[in-house]
Amino acid sequence: MSEDIRLVTIGRIFRRRWRLLVIVAALGALVGYGASVLFPPSYTSSTSVLLAGQWEERELLTQAQIAASSAVVDRAAATLGRPAGDELRDRVNAKAADGNIITISGTADTPEGAQRLSDQVAQQFVTFAARIAGEGTDPDAAAGPEALRQKVVQTNRRITELANAADPGRTVEGVQARTELEKLRTALQEAMKKLDEADPATTNKASMVVMGPAARPTGEAPPTRMQLIVAGALLFFLLAVIGHLAAARVNRRLRTEPEIAAALGSALLGTVDVPGERPVHRPEGRGPRAWIRRLLGVDTPWDMPNPQPSGGEAGRQIRYRRVCARLRNQLPATRRLLVVVPDGDEIARRAAGQLVTEAESDPSPGSSSGGYPMLRVVGVSVDRPMVPDRGTESGALVVLSAGSWTAGELAGIAEACAEAGHEVVGIVVAGTVRARPTRAVGHPPVEAAPALAAHGHATGGSA
Repeated sequence: MSEDIRLVTIGRIFRRRWRLLVIVAALGALVGYGASVLFPPSYTSSTSVLLAGQWEERELLTQAQIAASSAVVDRAAATLGRPAGDELRDRVNAKAADGNIITISGTADTPEGAQRLSDQVAQQFVTFAARIAGEGTDPDAAAGPEALRQKVVQTNRRITELANAADPGRTVEGVQARTELEKLRTALQEAMKKLDEADPATTNKASMVVMGPAARPTGEAPPTRMQLIVAGALLFFLLAVIGHLAAARVNRRLRTEPEIAAALGSALLGTVDVPGERPVHRPEGRGPRAWIRRLLGVDTPWDMPNPQPSGGEAGRQIRYRRVCARLRNQLPATRRLLVVVPDGDEIARRAAGQLVTEAESDPSPGSSSGGYPMLRVVGVSVDRPMVPDRGTESGALVVLSAGSWTAGELAGIAEACAEAGHEVVGIVVAGTVRARPTRAVGHPPVEAAPALAAHGHATGGSA
C-alpha cells in the first residue's frame, strides 16, 4: 500500500467515522480525568548548591548522587518529621548543572511541602558533604595547619635569635652556623609555601553554599490534570484509527463479482446502480441498536470507495432492464422468483425494489418470450438465514452490494435457498453512484425509494 493510499484511507476514516472518533476521544478524556482524580496533583520545587573550587564532571556526578542518596534524604525526613523510605526518596532528584552547581528538586502534595523538602535536603547535603570532607568533626584536625604555621613562625624567630647570638663572621664556626640556620629557614619557608598551595584546594572543595531558598511552585508538576485529559483523548483517538486500519487489513468481505459468484455458486447477471442518498425510512433500523449505529455512523462500511458519478436515470434504468432481460432469456417460461436480500444491506434492498418495479413495467407481457419474471422481495438474516419454502416461486435471485458480506455468510444464504427448494438462478450486485441534480421541469425520475416502500417488508409482497 503506497503512502498516498494510506493518507486517503485515513482521510476516509475521518470523514465517515468522525462521530465515532469524537465519542471515543471524549471517552478517553473521561478516562484521563478519572486518572487525575486517582492520582492527586503534585508540586515540584528546586534549589541550587554551589560547589567552590575546581571540580571534574565525574566528581559533580558523584556529588549529585550523594545529594539524592538515602543518607541525605533520611536526615531531611527526620528533620521534617516525615517517615523515611523509598517513597520519599523517589520524590527527591538531584542533577549536576553547569558552573559547579548541583540542582536539588523535591516533589510534594502541596507547594509549601515541596519548598520545605527541597530546602531541607539541600541543607542536609551541605552538612553531610562537609562531614565527609572532615570539616566540623575533628577540631584538632581542623586546627592542624594553623598550628603548624605558628610553629614555623616561632622557629623562624628562634633561628634569627641564634644567628644574632653566633659570632658574626669572626670565626669559621660562626659562619658555618649562620649558613646552616639560613638553609633551615629557607627549607621551612618552602614547606609552608607548598602547604599553602595545597590547603586552599582542599578547603575550597569542602566548601558548599546553598544559593538561596527554594522558590514556592505556582503550578502542578507534570502530568497535570489537563495533560492527562488530553493524553487520554489522543490515545483513544489513535487507538480507534489504528483499530479501523487493522480491521480493514483483516477484512474478509468479498468485493469483486467473481468472488461473490463463487461463494453463492451461481452466475452473475449484472450490476446495477443506486443513488448514493440514504432513504428517509429504514425498515430494518427501528430498534435502539440500529439507532445507536446510525448515531455513531457505523451503519455503513467506511472502507468502500467513493460513489462514482451517475450516468443519469436513463442509464440506471437500462441496467435494470438488462438484468430483467437476462432473467427472461435464462428461464424457460414465465416464473415467479424470490428476490433474496441480506438484512442490513440497504443498497441491495433499494436495488431489489427497483428490479421489482422494472419487472412490473414489462412492455411485452404477452410476447412469445413470456415476459419478465414476477419478483417478490424477501429479507434474509445472515446470522440465521431462513428463506420461505417453495410455493408459487420456483427460484431465487440474490441481490447484494459488494464489500458487505463474507464468503461464509453468502454460502449460508445459498444453503438456506437450497433447503427451501429454491435454485439460485442468478446474482445481481448493486453499487452506489452520485446522482446528478435534476433541473428540468417535468415528472421526477422513478428512484428506488418508492419501490422499496412497496416491497421493503422483511417477508416481501407479491409482485
